[in-house]
Amino acid sequence: MIELAAAFAVAGAASNAMGTAFQRKAASTSERSGLKLLAELVRRPAWVLGMAGVIGAAVFQSLALVNGPLALVQPLFILELPFALLIVGPLLHRHLPRYGWWGVGGVVVGLAVLLAAAAPHGAGDQAPLTRWVPALVLCVGAVVVVTLLARHERPATGRAALLASGSAIANALTAALLKSATGTFADEGFVPFLTSWQTYGFALAGTAAVLLLENALQAGPLAAAQPALTIGDAVVSLALGVFLFHERIRTGWWLVPEALGALFIVGGVLVLSRAVQNLIERPPPGSDD
Repeated sequence: MIELAAAFAVAGAASNAMGTAFQRKAASTSERSGLKLLAELVRRPAWVLGMAGVIGAAVFQSLALVNGPLALVQPLFILELPFALLIVGPLLHRHLPRYGWWGVGGVVVGLAVLLAAAAPHGAGDQAPLTRWVPALVLCVGAVVVVTLLARHERPATGRAALLASGSAIANALTAALLKSATGTFADEGFVPFLTSWQTYGFALAGTAAVLLLENALQAGPLAAAQPALTIGDAVVSLALGVFLFHERIRTGWWLVPEALGALFIVGGVLVLSRAVQNLIERPPPGSDD
């Protein structure tokens, strides 16, 4: 079922990329923040399309998490950034600068090397409260801390990075809660799913992640927000998968190619995040230039 989980995760990354691209388009023209920003955005068609992408991503993510480990599914969502560039280009009538394709290659190759070396396995979908409580305390506490720090951060890049970090942590927590809730649905049915605290937990965590993402995209450049959002989600998800569900990755000498793959991913994400800010305007149709 690992292959099926990977396929659903890639589809979720593509859907989420569409959502982020349209949300960015909607949020970039607003000067509001917090709940006022969200109240304004719900009236914009671009934001509605973006939310449709986010909902589609949640469905694919649920299917992926039912079939595979969190430590596999969430890192594959790093592919969201290359997908986003393919969507943003036509949306804004621009194309990726040449150096940006090196970033795409770095992300794809790095992710392939990392996951092939780590080989995440041992996917459970339930954890006792003795593991959930410390995980919730740490994640919620970290989100509160970075959000408070962002309120006092003057540079736009710092605010965007901090808020994106909070969104990444909330996203990872949402995925862990979603995995547990969908596991309950698959094993026990709809009624136990509705009475599971994890079901309402992932709804709350997901709402917080969306709100933090909207404010991160509005606060500063995507080059500041995207690395924290993309890499942070993967790292925190990996930690939660190992801690909560006792998922396992290969260690020993396998750590060498894992580290190499991670370096390729970080480099690729940094290159792509800057490439987003330097998309080249497409010539008008029929132009000879």
